[in-house]
Amino acid sequence: MKGIVMALVTSLALAAGAFGLGTIDGPEKAPKVDLNRATADELMELPGIGAKVAARIVAFREERGPFDEIEELMNVRGIGEKTFLKIESRLTLTKESRKKK
Repeated sequence: MKGIVMALVTSLALAAGAFGLGTIDGPEKAPKVDLNRATADELMELPGIGAKVAARIVAFREERGPFDEIEELMNVRGIGEKTFLKIESRLTLTKESRKKK
């Protein structure tokens, strides 16, 4: 009986992965979003980020240059600590030098 249960669990795990539902250990890891390169559409894939906030993030980056630290995102209107903490694990940063203005 134990062998049948293990076979069933394995089959379910494989089926979940085939249908994009993740693995038995949890959901698949969501892709990281690069704050210095992401488009507004890519930023909107983050939980809690809509079109207006995504546009503000892009405008902030264009006005001030690339982000040096992920935490700088909280300087964008509409991104508070609660939202930041919700998306922090999904963020990455390509190190680029700030543009001189």
